[in-house]
Amino acid sequence: MTLRFVRLLAWQLLLMLACVLPQAARAAEEAVEITRAHIEAAEEGYRLSAAYAFDLSHGLEDALQYGVQLSFTTEISFTRPRWYWFDEKAVTNKRTHRIWYNVLTRQYHVTIIGSVSQSFDSLDDALFFIRRPTRWVVAPRGALKVGEVYNVTLSMGMDRNYLPKPIQVNAFNNREWTLASQKKTFQYRAE
Repeated sequence: MTLRFVRLLAWQLLLMLACVLPQAARAAEEAVEITRAHIEAAEEGYRLSAAYAFDLSHGLEDALQYGVQLSFTTEISFTRPRWYWFDEKAVTNKRTHRIWYNVLTRQYHVTIIGSVSQSFDSLDDALFFIRRPTRWVVAPRGALKVGEVYNVTLSMGMDRNYLPKPIQVNAFNNREWTLASQKKTFQYRAE
């Protein structure tokens, strides 16, 4: 009876692993990886230099081909640790890239909301522009205290809030429409 019980447990474990592993592999495929992130001091302020690695799922590529605009939002925050109270939030900022396909011109367009727009002939070129954004001024000069150490938290992912309302319902329930990074935290000493 114990051998039978052990076999039953082994089969249940194998069945559970068979169900979990494909979902974990799919989640790893659809994740955004922050491959580079650092802050540079410049005359106009503090710039973020970052690079991301991700691929669109087939469902997202199809949606893009049918005219759905996809938005990718980068969020950054600077906090300064304090021993006597909560961490001081010095700066929080966000920036959104929007990509869409124009069937008539057969071009992909990427817009940084509130800023520039650029056209590309291929999806790979358009995604390269999103994966390797230009250096972005995340904080003006004087927003950080020189010499202080700040914890910088960065995240990037597809922002489903910008999708049309009928698609949002499906997007929040569909794993294929989830594309986001883990929060990356690093330290920066203000210059």
